[in-house]
Order: sequence, then C-alpha cells, then structure tokens
Amino acid sequence: MSQTILITGASSGIGRASAQLFADRGWNVVATMRKPEAETELSQLENVLVTRLDVTDRESIAGAVTAGIDRFGRIDALLNNAGYGAYGVLEATGSEKIERQFDTNVIGLIDTAKAVLPHFRANGAGVIVNISSVGGKMTFPLGSLYHGTKFAVEGFSEALSYELEPLGIRVKIVEPGGVDTDFGGRSFDITNAESLAEYQPMVQKLMALLAAGMPLSPPSLIAEVIWTAVTDGTDQLRYEAGPDAVQLISQRKAQDDATFIGGIKTQYGLVSAAAPVEAD
Repeated sequence: MSQTILITGASSGIGRASAQLFADRGWNVVATMRKPEAETELSQLENVLVTRLDVTDRESIAGAVTAGIDRFGRIDALLNNAGYGAYGVLEATGSEKIERQFDTNVIGLIDTAKAVLPHFRANGAGVIVNISSVGGKMTFPLGSLYHGTKFAVEGFSEALSYELEPLGIRVKIVEPGGVDTDFGGRSFDITNAESLAEYQPMVQKLMALLAAGMPLSPPSLIAEVIWTAVTDGTDQLRYEAGPDAVQLISQRKAQDDATFIGGIKTQYGLVSAAAPVEAD
C-alpha cells in the first residue's frame, strides 16, 4: 500500500514542488490550498487529491484530513508548509496583520498538527515536518514578527518531538534559506509609515538589500530535503536546506551574540542612540 502525505500550501513554491516530488516517487499526496478550484495540473494526477485547507480555518483543516483518509485510507506524513512573511516597522503594523502572521505561521501549524495526531496515534506511526527558516535560528532588522513566528515553530517542534517520539511519531524541522518562490511576492508583506522618520534609514537599507538580490535555491532542492526528512527513518530533528542556509546557520553557531549581531548592525549601518542606564 502506498504511503500518503498531506501538504499545506501546495499551490506554489516549496509545497507544490514537494507534492510533485512525492507523487513522482509513488506516494499518495493530499495537496491542500486555499483555492483548489484554481489548480489545473496536480489535480490531473491519479495519486493526488487536491482539496481546500486554510490553516486559519479549523473546519477546513479537519475536512482536508478526513478527505485524505477517505480517499487513500490513511495519512503517513504531514508537511506543514503554509506560510506568510510580515516584515517592516512594528510601530506601523496594525493588530490585524500581527494576528494574521501568528495565526498562519504558528497557530495554523499547531492546529494542523493536532488534526492529524489522533490518526497518527491510532496507527502508532507518522511524521510531522514543520517548515521553519534560517529566520528561526537568527534574526534580521525589521523582521520582529516573522522571526518571532519561526522561533516559535522551532521551540514548538523540538518540545513536541519529546511528546510524540514514544508514540512512534517523529517531528522534523526543515530550515530553508532563500528560495526562488513567490514568498517574496504575495506571501511577503512589508509595512512602513514614512511619517515615522526615525525608521526610514533602516527601511531604505532593507529595500536596497532586497533589490540587490540574495542567493536563492530552487523549490525542488528544498523538496529533496523534505523527502529525506520524511523517509530517512531517523530521529534527526533539524535539516538545513540550501547552501546559504548551511552557511548562515554554521556562521551563527560559530559566533557569539556580540559578534554576529554586531555584524548585522554594521551591514545595516545601525548605531545605538540609547543612553546607557546607570546603576544605582
């Protein structure tokens, strides 16, 4: 009997590449997305079920899990891939966007994991792969919300692994660097308020760095790392994905806070204006 993986955010990027790879290698795939009616390619594959799942809608999560089990008999792995990136000036960011960032990247990921756990527990087996980021291992200016969610994914996943390993369920974290997807488009949202003049030099530096570009891995490379995480049968927790991820995470491990954070400040031209706090 073929194994089955449920993938969130399968309409594009890493999720789509993973759906294609697993399907090509004989797995059944529950490819979920917010607008399945717009999908015209994956839906043509016999071993792929395209169905609706919005990670901010618990009913749709439960419905997708049920649909996958009804179609293929069981689910063996979950890829929590759906994500959204809110960058920018925190002071200028509305509560709705803050909530959307955490609802999508953290609460939705937790809700989807919870939805498959009764099934995995009954089977005595299962793999949960949560997509984090190099941004879950280090931070960059104007990313307080995004990095906050990815640090949360790291902590949640590591703690959950202790909880589930005795039940035969493995938790994995995949940490991509830059990926050539539309994450920098419709899933990447920068907030600024030009009236907040004090922040503008930092915003301008961020925009210049984005315009200059960065090393990007193809989604297919990240999908290969996900394949390894799902199928290697080991208790390995973290998987770096992409040459830049390997380099950055290695650099962060090798440097203390003062050195690494000092380097980021230099890159962004940041100088502290805070007055020292005097001891009593």
